[in-house]
Amino acid sequence: MPFDLDQFIADCRAARDADPTHKLVREVVARAVSDPGTVLRNLGEPKRAEVQRLYHAPNLTILNVIWGPKMTIMPHNHRMWAVIGVYSGREDNIFWRRVPGAQGGKLEAAGAKALSEKDAEPLGHNIIHSVTNPISRLTGAIHVYGGDFFAEERSEWDPETLLEERFDVERAMRLFEEANASAKA
Repeated sequence: MPFDLDQFIADCRAARDADPTHKLVREVVARAVSDPGTVLRNLGEPKRAEVQRLYHAPNLTILNVIWGPKMTIMPHNHRMWAVIGVYSGREDNIFWRRVPGAQGGKLEAAGAKALSEKDAEPLGHNIIHSVTNPISRLTGAIHVYGGDFFAEERSEWDPETLLEERFDVERAMRLFEEANASAKA
């Protein structure tokens, strides 16, 4: 079945209403990215690194995240479940955990997962991860969150010291613009 954005949003909303966990939403996302060409035709070929809001409500946020070539975003949490579906390129996730007893919420690496075209992966509400697009072209992924992605108070960790600080949405969005500037250079 071809990807239709309005139907995809309706299916995600119905799945979230039927089950507040990520399980049914993951099935919707997996179906969508199983045909990447249809997603690309509907959303458009990625042209620049950016975050596009496709749907936003208190209990569900759907984004089209386009990672710039070789782009990395610092460790961060969402404090809600997420499902990531890659429809073009690759997204590498490093998973982190807090170091027990460490000052400042310091982190250590706890695992990794490479997501490629057609992959749909859930992330639990307590996951801390960083993301890298390891390839030299844009990567497109649909990110679905089980809450209000823009209003939730959350954390990010300094990429050098791995110490916790308050998440700064504006700083995160600047990383996308910096990726665009690097791609032009």
